[in-house]
Amino acid sequence: MYLISKILIATIALFHLYFLWLEMFAWTTKAKKVFRTIPEDLFEKTKVLAANQGLYNGFLSAGLIWSLFISNKMWSINVAIFFLSCVTIAGIYGAYSASKKIFFIQALPAIITILTLIF
Repeated sequence: MYLISKILIATIALFHLYFLWLEMFAWTTKAKKVFRTIPEDLFEKTKVLAANQGLYNGFLSAGLIWSLFISNKMWSINVAIFFLSCVTIAGIYGAYSASKKIFFIQALPAIITILTLIF
């Protein structure tokens, strides 16, 4: 089960690296196709805000990647659970404040991964 957990952690980390790229470097281009509910005229106006959000996604990704390289299994699991909990909380808040779809894209995979680590 631990191998499955590591694969799930790596997948979630890669998604957050993608979000970092999208929000920090492709907000006024590619992001328009992903965030279709945002009016097109707002992308340029919210570029700095999105970049800040992307930076936070990068921090989440960095923490998850870090957890994969920690040799002590218990310490690795604890670090992973911490960062997955952050992802979960962000996903729940995003589902509450922006779109319910965020729960399924962000929070649910993190919750499932936490459960694989615990059990």
